[in-house]
Amino acid sequence: MRILLSFILLFWGAVTATAQTYPNYSEIYVNDFAGIFSDQDADRLRGTLQDLREKRGIEFTVVTLKSLSDHGYDGPIEPFATGLFNSWGVGNAARNDGLMMLVVRGDRQMRIEVGSGYGASLDGPMQRVIDHTILPEFRDGDYVNGILSGVDQVIYEVTGVYPGDYDAPRYQVLAKQGLEKAKRFWPATLAILAPIGFFLFRGVRAILRRRPRRCPNDRTWMIWLSEKDDDGYLIRGQLEEERLKSVDYDVWLCPACDNAHVIRRRNWFTSYSRCPRCDYHTLKTETTTLESPTTSSSGKARDDYTCFQCDESWSATRTLPRISKSSSSSSSGFGGGSSSGGGASGSW
Repeated sequence: MRILLSFILLFWGAVTATAQTYPNYSEIYVNDFAGIFSDQDADRLRGTLQDLREKRGIEFTVVTLKSLSDHGYDGPIEPFATGLFNSWGVGNAARNDGLMMLVVRGDRQMRIEVGSGYGASLDGPMQRVIDHTILPEFRDGDYVNGILSGVDQVIYEVTGVYPGDYDAPRYQVLAKQGLEKAKRFWPATLAILAPIGFFLFRGVRAILRRRPRRCPNDRTWMIWLSEKDDDGYLIRGQLEEERLKSVDYDVWLCPACDNAHVIRRRNWFTSYSRCPRCDYHTLKTETTTLESPTTSSSGKARDDYTCFQCDESWSATRTLPRISKSSSSSSSGFGGGSSSGGGASGSW
């Protein structure tokens, strides 16, 4: 019975292999046949994968497809991913250390295929990357961030460091690894400490703002005015800043000589900036991209400025720099590696 079952599986695999057609790659890093990435996202991903190859000698390719049926295949994703991996020859031929992330958008399936040199050592880590990093983003419809985050996490599982840390001192790498381990406890810790820290900050800030002050004229203790009462001592521009919540003003009044001391407190988390014409933080800026930059040409953007204090408005255009592209992204082929079916899969 076991021999018969093996023969059937072998026959089915042979029939499937003859019916399907694997796509040809245009480069060794990013082959986005499903059209998921913008030019900027593809260049960012390409740079990460090229850096991995140059610094650690590991070939990692990302492939997106619309559906497996477009390539004459009807079956589970695992045999197709293994066949595509071996057809392209991902990874070093001697070490068999290549990596492939295959995302089939229309079928809502994905696979991280690994070279045979890893054995089964990466099956568990790759499954965790898929389940905890990639699929939550995919289920929210964010394929770009899911892939980019997943690639970073795969690189960490394989090399022990994140992209950009290949040449970092050992103590920095260990510190980041410790931080990564602590992340699992951070949400609960933050939920406990955040409210405490917020109320402490508010309390200390209120105490410092309302600490007793003496009048510089006669040394009489001054009175802090409420937000409603201090409006009579502010000019138009200051009132507009308070309305927009870009600046907050405290007014201290001397009951003896009627001297008013105005203290300005900037809100650093405001979207309003300083107007160069009236000097108040009442300037709103809206940016419109007129022409998106590409790897071959620069782009153009228009900034529209409106001041709510002096009622001035104007526009200015600026050039967006070209997107840098890796010079060797498509100049070479894969190293002839192979996979024996190791890795992990997921669906959403």
